Amino acid sequence: MPIIHLDGLGDPRLAVYSGMTDSQLRDCPDSAHGLFIGESRKVIERALDAGVRMRSLFMEEKWLDQTMPVVERALAADAEMPVFVATREQFHALTGYEVTRGALAAFERPALPSVEELLAGARRVAVLEDVVNYTNIGAVFRSAAALGIDAVLVTPSCHDPLYRRAARVSMGTVFQVPWTRIGSVRDWATEGVPLLRSLGFA
Repeated sequence: MPIIHLDGLGDPRLAVYSGMTDSQLRDCPDSAHGLFIGESRKVIERALDAGVRMRSLFMEEKWLDQTMPVVERALAADAEMPVFVATREQFHALTGYEVTRGALAAFERPALPSVEELLAGARRVAVLEDVVNYTNIGAVFRSAAALGIDAVLVTPSCHDPLYRRAARVSMGTVFQVPWTRIGSVRDWATEGVPLLRSLGFA
């Protein structure tokens, strides 16, 4: 079992947890669609439930026992996936913040479906237009899951639902409610609204 108790912070695989911005993670060259960071056991478990591929886990020593079911599940899918375990001081030095809900995980960003693919068979759809607060995005996804919304469409200027805080506030429902982006950056409505109407939505 590749659980790595860190004796230093020089492993280049740790860069995703400290040295890369969200934009750099999305554009990561060694991944087809980029990476994102998941925080907390619930978020990580729901990402795994959705079939999202994990690249690595990173946690403080105190969370290892509680997180072991996730560790075992991830290693069952990829026996060589690194699980980094750090002291509190190492964790804070690398990330610059304290995680109060367990581990961090680096995931492969899944490919987004087309609007037509996403809405095939959908009846109730929510459109997030230019929402730029990550907490609000997470809360909307959590509400969409509770209300039985079939799909969420996110305009180009809307912030990323897979950003760490948005996914955490959503309690992982960003992996349960299907979503994709709609329209162009220049004017999403000119393209997106007629497309929705052509697919039968009012």
